Amino acid sequence: MSTVLHGAAYSVYVRIARLALEEKGVPYALHEVDIFAEGGPPPEHLARHPFGKIPAFEHDGFALYETTAICRYVDEAFEGPSLQPRGAQERARMAQIIALLDSYGYRGMVWGVFVELAGDAAREGRTDRARVEAGLARSEAVLGEMERLGEGPFLAGATLSLADLHAAPMLAYIMVTQEGRTLVARYPRMAAWVEAMRTRPSVVATRPDEAAW
Repeated sequence: MSTVLHGAAYSVYVRIARLALEEKGVPYALHEVDIFAEGGPPPEHLARHPFGKIPAFEHDGFALYETTAICRYVDEAFEGPSLQPRGAQERARMAQIIALLDSYGYRGMVWGVFVELAGDAAREGRTDRARVEAGLARSEAVLGEMERLGEGPFLAGATLSLADLHAAPMLAYIMVTQEGRTLVARYPRMAAWVEAMRTRPSVVATRPDEAAW
């Protein structure tokens, strides 16, 4: 069987999908795609993803895009440990945390904090402190909610779920910065979760050079 993920190793959302594949033990190929190339995403990628984003996914002729859809397909189509809780409440909590991260966490953690303090903006000497402060404030609100909502060692309960895989790449970027590490340290449950996640084989195997872990 052939399984291909199209995207870039540095991408938060590509890494989320890779984490799901790694946790399920699925052999796959990562086909690097530069969506920021001059002229925009290449035509062959637009055929896979009409909005020009990453990742896109293929499994034996079945094509899919949108990270959440890809991860749920991977969990349900392949053998291996379940990445979605069985209980209705735990599954709802997983979905809530994923939506929380997508709607409120990603932009603040990655673009507001990491990019401004350690990414392209910082390297080019154009850090916008107002964006940093806004990103930290939004990140703090998200971390506070994840601290409050969770029960058990993982974000949606007693076992690893897609919520953990969704959160890990975002936290791994914000924690490149001292401000991000200081922020996470304020939340004991989240700090313990980070320590447990950062050494998981799937996390180690998918770590991009720019991330903290």
